[in-house]
Order: sequence, then structure tokens, then C-alpha cells
Amino acid sequence: MTVQQTQKSDLANVRIVLVNTSHTGNIGSTARAMKTMGLSQLILVNPVDKPDGKASALAAGAGDVLANAKIVDTLEEAVADCGLVVGTSARSRTLSWPMLEPRSCGEKLVAEVQKYPVALVFGRENNGLSNEELQQCHFHVCIPANPEYSSLNLAAAVQTLCYEIRMAWLHQTELSEEQNEYPLAEELERFYSHLEQTLSKTNFIIPKHPGMVMTKLRRLFNRARPETQELNILRGILASIDKSITSKD
Repeated sequence: MTVQQTQKSDLANVRIVLVNTSHTGNIGSTARAMKTMGLSQLILVNPVDKPDGKASALAAGAGDVLANAKIVDTLEEAVADCGLVVGTSARSRTLSWPMLEPRSCGEKLVAEVQKYPVALVFGRENNGLSNEELQQCHFHVCIPANPEYSSLNLAAAVQTLCYEIRMAWLHQTELSEEQNEYPLAEELERFYSHLEQTLSKTNFIIPKHPGMVMTKLRRLFNRARPETQELNILRGILASIDKSITSKD
């Protein structure tokens, strides 16, 4: 399995949980918001109504996410197997709780989903999550909207936080793909020796007057920093040149 395939399987274990949703259209819009960001696992906790035609219409091309949504009775059941649970909340709560910004929320969920399923929990359209439900979460996350008009509908909130999850996932994928294998110093030295010998055989370098050719080539390859596989290709090219020279002799 490639790095990106592994990362995708991790992303599939990010769970979006909607608690006691009143409007089926919001469920469909949530499914669409999830799919645009590469998420697929939707859990509905005691929805007022099950997904219907309106939900399907607003899901647009994300009907598969909606069709695979799981309905459970309680939040406890929805997150029982999750190692990290983050609940969406306004900051003004009687009981303070560890808070995350949306960006750090995405980063934390993506970092920990490699070890176990994680969940991002959204509350009711009119009054969010109850204090009891929020206490089932390890962290709370708040979207820093315009304080003069901070009302976000459910699907918009889901879209915003799913975007942060995706950006964190893309960043992690890039870092993973950049973890290339590079040759050791002694392997580079063997390459430079081989290069100098081959260039001498072709008379590109005159042994008595080598000049600065090898110094400049060293600087070139050190700047390029070839990976191990690339260095092996270069050694293969040199070996091919050596063989051609020998056959002519």
C-alpha cells in the first residue's frame, strides 16, 4: 500500500457525528460538505427525522455518504471506539474545557487518526451540544466567526472544520512523501571516485591538469542532493560508459 493510500484509509476513520439534528436537509448538506473534503463516515445520534428525499437532494453527489450514515441512540454509542473526540462549542460555557482552534483541531485529528478512530461532534441547530455531551469530548473547538454575526448553519460549520482536516491531511501526506532515502557520505565518495575515473577514461578530465572540474561537479551534486535510487542510476550510467570504453579497446 502506498503512503497516499495509507493516508486515505486514515482519513476514512475520521468520524463526523451529528447530534439530534432537526432538519434532514442539514444532514444531506453535511454529507456533501464531508465528501468534498474526502471524509465519508457520518454518524447520526438520535436525529429528529431520518434522512429523506430532502436530505438526498441536498447531498447532491454525496448520496453514498448519506446512504452509509449510521444512526445510533446516544453520543456515547457513537464515540465508544474513538481515541479522540472533539466537540464543537462556543467559548462562553460555565465549565471551561481545553479548547482548540480550527487549524489545530484538524492537525490533532489527523495526527491521532493513525492510531484509532477519531470523532468531530456537532450539536443541535438551535442550541448545540449539552454540557453533558460536551463533557464526553476530550477537547472543544470553536470557529472564530465575526462576533457581530457569528451564526453559522450546521453544514457551514461542518464544511469549515472538514476543510481544516483536509488541509492537515494534505500537509502530512506531503511530509510523508518527502521522507526520501538519501545515500551515506561514503556512498557519495564512491560515486565521486567512480565519476572521476570514468571522466578520465573519456579524456574529459586530463589527469595531469584536472583543473576544478571535480570540485564543481561535487558542488553540483551536493546541491542537487540525489536520492539513493537516483545515485544508483548515475552509477549505472557510469558503469555503462566504462563497459563501452572497454569493448572499444
